[in-house]
Amino acid sequence: MSWLSYLVIGLVAAVALYLAFYLGILYRRKIGEAKITSAETQAAKIISEAKVHAEQKRKEALIEAKEEILRNKNEAERELKERRNEISRLEKRAIQKEENFDRKLENLEKKEEVLNRRLRECDAHEAEIADIKEKQIKILEEYAGLTSEQAKAFLLKKIEGEVRHEAALKIAEVEQELKETADEKAKNIISLAIQRCASSHVAEATVSVVVLPNDDMKGRIIGREGRNIRTIETLTGVDLIIDDTPEAITLSSFDPVRREVARLSLEKLISDGRIHPTRIEETVEKARKEVDAVIKAEGEAAVLAAGVHSLNTELCKLLGRLKFRTSYGQNVLQHSVEVAYIAGMIADELGVDATLARRAGLLHDIGKALNHEVEGSHTQIGVDIAKKYRENKEVLHAIEAHHNDVEPQTLVAVIVQAADAISAARPGARRENLENYIKRLQKLEEIANAYDGVDKAFAIQAGRELRLVVKPELVNDDNMAFIAREIAQKIENELEYPGQIKVHVIRESRAIEYAK
Repeated sequence: MSWLSYLVIGLVAAVALYLAFYLGILYRRKIGEAKITSAETQAAKIISEAKVHAEQKRKEALIEAKEEILRNKNEAERELKERRNEISRLEKRAIQKEENFDRKLENLEKKEEVLNRRLRECDAHEAEIADIKEKQIKILEEYAGLTSEQAKAFLLKKIEGEVRHEAALKIAEVEQELKETADEKAKNIISLAIQRCASSHVAEATVSVVVLPNDDMKGRIIGREGRNIRTIETLTGVDLIIDDTPEAITLSSFDPVRREVARLSLEKLISDGRIHPTRIEETVEKARKEVDAVIKAEGEAAVLAAGVHSLNTELCKLLGRLKFRTSYGQNVLQHSVEVAYIAGMIADELGVDATLARRAGLLHDIGKALNHEVEGSHTQIGVDIAKKYRENKEVLHAIEAHHNDVEPQTLVAVIVQAADAISAARPGARRENLENYIKRLQKLEEIANAYDGVDKAFAIQAGRELRLVVKPELVNDDNMAFIAREIAQKIENELEYPGQIKVHVIRESRAIEYAK
């Protein structure tokens, strides 16, 4: 075959391929158009169905909305109708009440008119009666020859004399009857109580003696230029008397607590041998703690001895402080325990609550534990203390009434009064002069402590010297003289005392730092 044949065959093949390709494209296009037409038809059908469904839903919703609106309208109309009925009913009631009120007001006006008329008639009758009374009084005064005031005085005097005579006869009769029945019984009860309680009384002195190992110890206690003895006296408020008495130092103070602290401190210092101001301060502080422990133990022992239970711990401590208090020379704690004994015995004999009587008797002088620290009588202070610790009301009343500050209202109060009198009235139980002396020293310290800036105040030298320690941050050197002068003038105006009293003001500044 020639090349021309090949060329023709190639052209025919190319044309055939082209036609096949073109026919394939036309077929694919026709199929695609058929699919598009089918999809459009399906979409149109779906849209048509959706529109029909949506229209149906819209109609249903519209119907439901109309039904709801109709229901709400009916409910609102019903409520409106009920409210109108209620308002109508209230209006009727208001109109009825207003009518009733008008009728009552009309009746009141009529009654007021009647009352006014009667009042006018009463005033006229009263004036007429007063006129008649005045005329009758004048007639009686003319017949009697006395004025109305003189007649009243005469009648009152006569009646008073008759009443007094009858009252005196009745009182004498009652007294005689009471004496016959009560006097013998009271004597038996009191004598039995005294017989069963025979406590001894020991008068407290105002001095204590500390025994020294040798006379050389006196010089060490005095210290260089007296610094040791001054420190002891300043810290304890006790006057140290160092004289020619061999191997002994006398401690003088009206306050037994201070004296006990000073005694313990001196004994410890002497035993230790190191006597200097710093050591003295430490020892005095330890001695104070020991005395506090003794006070607590004494209070608990007194409570146990008196048979009183469930007493507050703070009240026990205050009772312990009474061991270092005296009343007219009589130890107050011992006196309180004895009053508790006697009150319990009398209560047993009379059939009264003995436990309550002992409790009231033990606490009747509790105010004396704070007599120098709180203003007021020991009776009122005792009531306040017992009330603070929630004591029984009968105990409070017995404390308040035991010196007749108020009238006794209970048997327990009367029993405590009697027991207190029995304990105090024994021969030698009390010493009046010692108590007056102690009260004067206490008053001295109270006057000094009333001033601002005073830290401590001690009456020493048997009341011939008042020593004050002031706070250096509040009182300067210039004010010391003014304070001394004012206190001296107040002592002159308020107290009676023999001789003269020296007012000694001490101001001391200290700076303390620790080397670490």
